[in-house]
Amino acid sequence: MFKRTQKDRSAVKKSVLLRIAYQNLSHKRLRTTLTVLGISIGIGAIYFLLSFGLGLQNLVTNEVIGNQSIKTIDVVSSNSQIIKLDDIAVQRIRNIQNVSDLSTVYFYPSSFRLSGSESDAVLYGIDKPYSTLTFLNVINGEMLSFSGSTNGVVLNQAALEAIGLNTDTKDIIGTTINILMPAAEADGLVKDYSAEFTITGIIESGSGAELFIDGALLRTLGVTHASQLKIGSADVDSIATIRTQIESYGFETTSPTDTLAEINVIFRYLNLLLVGFGGIGMIVAVLGMFNTLTISLLERTKEIGLMVALGARSVDIKLLFIYEALLLSAIGSAIGIFGAFILGRGANTIVNMLASGRGVQNSFDIFSNPPILIGGLFLFMLIVGSLVVFIPARRAQRINPILALRSE
Repeated sequence: MFKRTQKDRSAVKKSVLLRIAYQNLSHKRLRTTLTVLGISIGIGAIYFLLSFGLGLQNLVTNEVIGNQSIKTIDVVSSNSQIIKLDDIAVQRIRNIQNVSDLSTVYFYPSSFRLSGSESDAVLYGIDKPYSTLTFLNVINGEMLSFSGSTNGVVLNQAALEAIGLNTDTKDIIGTTINILMPAAEADGLVKDYSAEFTITGIIESGSGAELFIDGALLRTLGVTHASQLKIGSADVDSIATIRTQIESYGFETTSPTDTLAEINVIFRYLNLLLVGFGGIGMIVAVLGMFNTLTISLLERTKEIGLMVALGARSVDIKLLFIYEALLLSAIGSAIGIFGAFILGRGANTIVNMLASGRGVQNSFDIFSNPPILIGGLFLFMLIVGSLVVFIPARRAQRINPILALRSE
């Protein structure tokens, strides 16, 4: 069994060594301050740039993914004349393992008349699962109830803007709207359909005019082939398997995971580039720390010899320099990360104030501060400090106490 030799055993308490390390750094205040400043700038620059990259990534992801759940799959027919999303196809897809939810969606060109004005719009026939699988931001009123009544309709802001109405008004809720859907546009619709609906809510979605009604109404009118299926997966890992099986039936599938993967690849390289720029300051900080520890070793040769003569072991000398490096790393990284965090928060506040002045209502962050980034960079700097001190600590450990005492 391996046993530690007398040389490898510490003769000085670690708390005493830590206190001595702190006193050594405090004694050379200017040198320590400059070293800590270099570390702060280096690690702060990396944190600031990574925070900016992650913030941009979150903004782009939220903008592109929008109201789609990451665990959803959209299914359409590649050739609607041959392969259709009828009841048989829907049931086969519903029975696929790990399909947690399924929504049938119908959408067709239509027109609507409201307050004496008329405009074209896309009519969506949806069901209750659609509301679960797609986040619809209701800004006035409420979504369709799907409780049996099919005369309700939800409009988006673009539909109101298309006819010149104020999108912030609450008076629109409960008013009547006339909707016309041409028979030529809907498979199974025998003749043009026109009816009055009651507006139940206003949502924020898309740049084009959109109307949402209960899809059960279209079923009663003879529309049996869905335009699209929206599927919820039990977990993200099952999405690929589900898509493969659906595509084997002849349908096309898309998922937000495709776009998310492309975004992640782009920002992975962008973040590496940003880290590269911040790494320039990090190199300067590392060189500064190495220089500080090396000079400290040369200045304290006699002190080290005296410590060994008084009973300190070589491992104590090594630990002393390691503690000094870790203190420099910890203090420098804490100051740098905190400073970069404050700068990022300040930038977020200023950008939101400018955006609010231009009519943007929702707040956003261009600098992201995930805890894993803070903890990861702090740990990274401690590891760097441990590597930087390796050569000075090893040299200090090997100093001959007799020669050290004769050096001065």
